[in-house]
Amino acid sequence: TWVRIDLMSFLFGDILAVSTADITTIYLGGAAVIAILIAIWRPLLAASVSTELAQAEGLHPRRARLIFMLLMAAMIAMAMKIVGIILITALLIIPAAAARRFAATPEQMAVLASVLGAVAVGSGLMASLEFDTPSGPSIVVAAFVIFLATMLPIAIGRREAARAGRRAP
Repeated sequence: TWVRIDLMSFLFGDILAVSTADITTIYLGGAAVIAILIAIWRPLLAASVSTELAQAEGLHPRRARLIFMLLMAAMIAMAMKIVGIILITALLIIPAAAARRFAATPEQMAVLASVLGAVAVGSGLMASLEFDTPSGPSIVVAAFVIFLATMLPIAIGRREAARAGRRAP
């Protein structure tokens, strides 16, 4: 027998075709990933500063890094059906890049990136409904717009600094 696989849904996803079982799997998997991430947070953070220092403190940074990679793979596998493999990268990177400017600690950045990601998903779905566009790309465009909005203070500050520099004697 032939098995039919819709490769386009794996590449670009279809958030509107998600079932209740998929949502349950995502919530339970997400909760497990968050719990494990909380458990390995300290060695992971220490290893990002200095692997040797983390080893000296007895934190096992290599194990934490391996677990983190497995968690990322699990999240990608869970999110693949919703937004597609191509668009997952954008949702992993863009909200974190936007949150980086406003967070003082890695913990604040993680929480803010999660909030910005959720706002991007909500905004993207609303835009998809309003403009009759595909949902996955609309979510990524919304995330990109949020990122651009976080960059505005930098552009305005540079412009103001340039004006102040021209006025100075």
